[in-house]
Amino acid sequence: MRISVFCSANSGIDPRFFDLARELGQWMGRHGHELVYGGCDLGLMECVAEAVKQSGGQVVGVIPSRLEQGGHTSQHIDVRILCETLGERKQLMLDNSDVAVALPGGLGTLDEVFSMVAEGTLSYHDKRVVVYNMHGFWDDLQTLLDHMQEHGLMRGDYHRLITFANTLDEVIDAIED
Repeated sequence: MRISVFCSANSGIDPRFFDLARELGQWMGRHGHELVYGGCDLGLMECVAEAVKQSGGQVVGVIPSRLEQGGHTSQHIDVRILCETLGERKQLMLDNSDVAVALPGGLGTLDEVFSMVAEGTLSYHDKRVVVYNMHGFWDDLQTLLDHMQEHGLMRGDYHRLITFANTLDEVIDAIED
């Protein structure tokens, strides 16, 4: 399975997130899954790529030219897909994956999650995003989505495209569902 992972490229974050990202990457690598991600050598991005690679998995980096020019491309990448913009990167990640997992992240991660989900609501695809709610990081997002759902601001049930998972086992169940 080809799994896109959306996550932070920052290093100064909760160290527990790195431990859980590493576990996810190890599981992916051991089970022959392919990582599709943003190609950066920083933060959770680098952590998950290194874990996938060291565990025998394939790593696909979808790399914007500015990232490559800045010298922050991971050395753990097997396949490089170059692009010009973040919009192109999002589309290439969607096109080259079967499912996505969102780890803790910032604006870029939210952008990736909601771009993928918004396209799914319009039936461009039926790919699921699993939001890995490490140590409750995404609790407020889940509350907001529930609030939007309760007020009729969503087409259909958002749970069709987004699954919140609190443990690696729950992530695996959602991916394999």
